[in-house]
Amino acid sequence: MGLPDLFARWFESRGWTPRAHQMALVELAARGKSALLIAPTGGGKTLAGFLPSLIELTERRRTGKDLAHAKGKGELHTLYISPLKALATDIRRNLEMPIAEMQLPVRAESRTGDTPQSRRLRQRERPPDLLMTTPESLALLLSYPDAEKFFAGLRCVIVDELHTFANTKRGHHLALCLAHLAAMAPKTRFVGFSDTVAHPR
Repeated sequence: MGLPDLFARWFESRGWTPRAHQMALVELAARGKSALLIAPTGGGKTLAGFLPSLIELTERRRTGKDLAHAKGKGELHTLYISPLKALATDIRRNLEMPIAEMQLPVRAESRTGDTPQSRRLRQRERPPDLLMTTPESLALLLSYPDAEKFFAGLRCVIVDELHTFANTKRGHHLALCLAHLAAMAPKTRFVGFSDTVAHPR
């Protein structure tokens, strides 16, 4: 399975060749499968995780299948969860480059404790396509009365630095939140990132 032409040309323009694990996640996503990606820092994990979502959103809008977008309404597609507020913001900034360079019809935003209240309210009324957040902000979103509506269109959840949540109270709380998301949006696939997993199986 290859990349759509737009994405293949973008990789070529950057002088890059898609890595095997990036292509593997594109293929798994096309089959609705979840995955755990273990790769060293600088190994292209972030792009691997978001690439399937960028492809799917672009294709849906190119073919007119995204009715919410066509009506000017937002619908959350991909949720990225980071253990650190600063990392969530950095990931959002990193995604701006491919989105801008390929002129993708995709909106990415971050939501943490530092996000202004006005933006948080707007995000609930008109969700971005891609939302970068923390476990604590996710728990707050799930507590709202309109949570089921907010997460209804969710298709992908990415959990970064997965090893930092292992065997911790924070990790247990996050697991409960993820189970809640899976019940609200059963078509959601889950992707975990880590560069430190001693026994992945």
